[in-house]
Amino acid sequence: MSISTKMNEFAKASSWIRKMFEEGAQLKKQFGAENVFDFSLGNPDLPPPPQFNETIRRLARDESPGMHSYMPNGGYPHVRAAVASQISKEQNMPVTADEMLMTCGAAGALNVVLKAILNQDEEVIILAPFFVEYKFYVDNQGGKTVVVQTLDDFNLDLAAIEEAINEKTKAIIINSPNNPTGQIYPEEDMSALGKLLDKCQEKLGSTIFLLSDEPYRKIIFENYQVPSIFRQFNNSIVVSSYSKDLSLPGERIGYIAVHPEIADKSQLLGAMTLANRILGFVNAPALMQRVVAELQGLTVDTTIYARRRETFCNILTKAGFDFIPPKGAFYIFPKTPIEDDVAFVAHLQKQKILAVPGRGFGMPGYIRMAFCVEDDVIARSEKAFMQAMAEL
Repeated sequence: MSISTKMNEFAKASSWIRKMFEEGAQLKKQFGAENVFDFSLGNPDLPPPPQFNETIRRLARDESPGMHSYMPNGGYPHVRAAVASQISKEQNMPVTADEMLMTCGAAGALNVVLKAILNQDEEVIILAPFFVEYKFYVDNQGGKTVVVQTLDDFNLDLAAIEEAINEKTKAIIINSPNNPTGQIYPEEDMSALGKLLDKCQEKLGSTIFLLSDEPYRKIIFENYQVPSIFRQFNNSIVVSSYSKDLSLPGERIGYIAVHPEIADKSQLLGAMTLANRILGFVNAPALMQRVVAELQGLTVDTTIYARRRETFCNILTKAGFDFIPPKGAFYIFPKTPIEDDVAFVAHLQKQKILAVPGRGFGMPGYIRMAFCVEDDVIARSEKAFMQAMAEL
């Protein structure tokens, strides 16, 4: 075999979304794209806020010397200051430019953090259902993932987390609002998690980091709130991007922010800055750094996602699905009416509906469907869902 054994195994493990994409392409070719209900990809379809186009045009016309040169590996100081001001509001705690780095998206941010903190074979806890790439990011830096199941409502199982923590535990990754469930962990759970991690650190005599992956923080519904992790636990790190709230996934721009009182702060920030370089990112894109610095506090029109959520939930309820309405993000994660989620996804394809099996997110017996698609696609899918469920 010409490729590595590890990459071959990884390709198999990450194939579900790609497989749905490929099968969707075949269905669209055969029946026409307008006749296929594709809920497989979490690719935001809303345009960026109008200010984005105005800002990028103006900055692109700037021919000042050095506009496209290297900058400090952690990002432009003025950009970090602007982002830090916004993070201070979100985390309800003063954060400065010196406590953050600009990165190539949230994915780049997670790899930078894990590169900086992990020794060989140290463990990172991830919570099922989880974003599948987490396993690969941890492996990239020589770590081991430990999967802990959430409760039936996808909230934290604190007892299970405590049982999983040992002397090898270096970090736990949380994702709230969550992909694929749309769950938002409530403040009381985050407070309890912070107390648990404090207790475990004292017991084990080690540092455990809480990594909060927050690209969906601003896409929330029904006045739910995403609590501050900085208020709950000192050794916490926020990673995020502008892929979802500004609809810029292809621009690969994000950031890392560390708690002002995090352990060994200067060494950690130095290690992350070095990791940003040696992982090959070098620095976040210069133009996009300047753009997002001027767009702090803006977001896409989330009322559109809220409207789609309501329509989709109504259709799935009418069809007889068992699911928890998402509190944020743009995914619904229903139980499958038959045990085999892969077989049920194949069954839906007979009605030209595309979804992703839950086992791709570490939780068989469910499917993920993304409602970042046009309203008309959701509305027209009702008949197909009703037929699919009736045939069972």
